[in-house]
Amino acid sequence: MTRPGVGPWPGGEEAWPEGEHYDRRLLAEGDRRNVADHYRYWSLEAIKADLDRVRRPLHVAIENLDHDFNIGSIVRTANAFAVAEVHIVGRRRWNRRGAMVTDRYQHVRHHEDADAFGAWIASRGLTLVGIDNIDGSVPLEGADLARDAALVFGSEARGLSDAMVAQCAVVHHITQYGSTRSINVGAAAGIAMWAWSIQHT
Repeated sequence: MTRPGVGPWPGGEEAWPEGEHYDRRLLAEGDRRNVADHYRYWSLEAIKADLDRVRRPLHVAIENLDHDFNIGSIVRTANAFAVAEVHIVGRRRWNRRGAMVTDRYQHVRHHEDADAFGAWIASRGLTLVGIDNIDGSVPLEGADLARDAALVFGSEARGLSDAMVAQCAVVHHITQYGSTRSINVGAAAGIAMWAWSIQHT
């Protein structure tokens, strides 16, 4: 079975490329991380700094009410879309396994509760957009999403809390056509981030 990534830089230390963004240990031992090819052999700090140049004005938030295992997946997707920050609202601890180490490259901020998060959003002039299939929500398809926005997702079991809904400027739902009443929150987050991205690439 082929190992993922790349091995040591060919030619030994004498052939190593120059640049402070390269990690000497990775050049010597190989880079088996799940990173894009153009970041091979770069240090974690250099990758994060480079991402900071291109991050988009989108924020993503998750209410951590139930130690939801989907949080890691949402963080991983947020990294793929180069969002500005991920916000964890509620319990500080969360299962990082699903993030596949992408949380190391992503800015993650914690807020005690919905009110504290709403105050932070207001102080930054962001539009808070809820994603949940609750009464009164409107379809995500065709919606004009604010450029400086924060998409917030509830827990898998309970959805958005009433306190969080009260902070939202609007709540959108993803139209479904099958028999299930809801889709996985990690999948919903990916759809919503993509919907924002096609409007604001």
